[in-house]
Amino acid sequence: MRILVFGKQCKEKDIPQVQEVFDALFSEGLEVSIYQPYLEDFRDQIRLNGEFKTLDGYEEIVPQSIDFVVVLGGDGTMLSATTLVRDTGVPMLGINLGRLGFLASIDKHHIRQSIGMLAKGQYRIEERAMLYLESSPRLFGPIPFALNDCTLLKRDTSSMITIHTFLNGDFLTSYWADGIIIATPTGSTGYSLSCGGPIIFPNSGNFVITPVAPHNLNVRPLVLSDQSVISFEIEGRADNFICSLDSRFELVGTHHQLAVRKNDFCIRLVQLQDTTFLNTIRAKLGWGEDIRN
Repeated sequence: MRILVFGKQCKEKDIPQVQEVFDALFSEGLEVSIYQPYLEDFRDQIRLNGEFKTLDGYEEIVPQSIDFVVVLGGDGTMLSATTLVRDTGVPMLGINLGRLGFLASIDKHHIRQSIGMLAKGQYRIEERAMLYLESSPRLFGPIPFALNDCTLLKRDTSSMITIHTFLNGDFLTSYWADGIIIATPTGSTGYSLSCGGPIIFPNSGNFVITPVAPHNLNVRPLVLSDQSVISFEIEGRADNFICSLDSRFELVGTHHQLAVRKNDFCIRLVQLQDTTFLNTIRAKLGWGEDIRN
């Protein structure tokens, strides 16, 4: 079993946990590859007590026969890892070195136990639907997809924008707002949730459209089938606006033609046998906690 270790930045406070990950991988007798930019970030701070390979990008995942990607960081690092894994189908296991950690669900205090469970096959694979952005002119190069959400937002302190929205070619409504969010079930616990959107269970077959600070106050988040195609026309006083896919963004103008649909491939996440979505949302959102008890 070959494991690729992926991260973006090795912070000083995380060095003990990163060291523990590599110690656990080598002690389990697993073959190890390391994402080259991440290796350069911690090379002088982590002891690597075994042989390993390096990997520079997406093109090397299949030739190196990567079986799993262990992602070290928070949910932002998990989103970055999707742009590396893409359509290879390699499952990702997230170890949370960040704050909330919905995607990176493994607590940093359970590293050795989690690596051991992975090595013993004590896990299941969940497939998570993604969004695909169709645009003309083309945006986001070879990675026009998102695991969490696609957003259309005003720039900086400019006035609100108007987003004329169409569902499968039929006019839905015009959002007068700071922007809108189109989120997957995975992304429903992210930016969409903070703007009042609902929590959607994985594999429910839905997307959600959530307005950001809408001026028309009778507009509410809308849940729709993930077989829908959602297209947009944007108006505003500014010359351009922000279009984002997860943590990546580009500027768009009124001349851009934009549409969002379900991506052709899914991202696969490793869930250990003692981890469920219900457990995660209860723990992360503090459900049932009351200072009176």
